[in-house]
Amino acid sequence: MKTKAIFYHAGCPVCVAAEQNIANALDPARYDVEIVHFGNDRSRLEEAESAGVRSVPALVMDGAVFHINFGAGIEALK
Repeated sequence: MKTKAIFYHAGCPVCVAAEQNIANALDPARYDVEIVHFGNDRSRLEEAESAGVRSVPALVMDGAVFHINFGAGIEALK
């Protein structure tokens, strides 16, 4: 059974680099990766905050949030 992983980002250069290097590196046989770009879908901000995301880029897997570098604080995206 695959584990769902959600990669949240805002489209900044730090976020895009993390998506290309981290999210795309996850084994597709083990993880169902969903990419959420807040520039295209701001309606998912509340969901991300509820999951514990405080800055982007961030990867949420198995209920754990992994903040990757620092592109933007979640408050700046509202």
